[in-house]
Amino acid sequence: MAQYSAELDGVFVALADPTRRAVVRRLGGGPVSVGDLASEFPMTLPSFMKHVRTLEASGLIRTAKAGRVRTCTLNRERLVLLDEWLAEQRRVWEERTDRLEQFVTDVEETNEP
Repeated sequence: MAQYSAELDGVFVALADPTRRAVVRRLGGGPVSVGDLASEFPMTLPSFMKHVRTLEASGLIRTAKAGRVRTCTLNRERLVLLDEWLAEQRRVWEERTDRLEQFVTDVEETNEP
C-alpha cells in the first residue's frame, strides 16, 4: 500500500477540486478537446489549463495535440488504482464491523439466563 501513497496523493489532490471532478466526469463519455471542455466552465482558458495540467500530472487524464487542437482523454487505469484503494478500505472496515458484531453477539449469548 505504501508504494501507492504518492500516486494516490496526487489523484486525491486532483479530485479535491469540483472543476477537475467535472472534467473527469465529462471525459467519462469520451475524449474532448481542451477548447470544448473549457467552454463549459466560467473561467479563462489559462485558468482552465491549470486544472488540465493538474489532472495530467496526477495521471487521471492524458492529452495529445494534433495540429492546433489538444484533446484530453480519461486514463481509466488511474481510476482502477483509486478503486482498488477504496475497496481495500471497505474490506478493512467490513472486517472490523463483523468482529464487533460477533463480539456483541457473544456478549448477549453469555448474558442470557
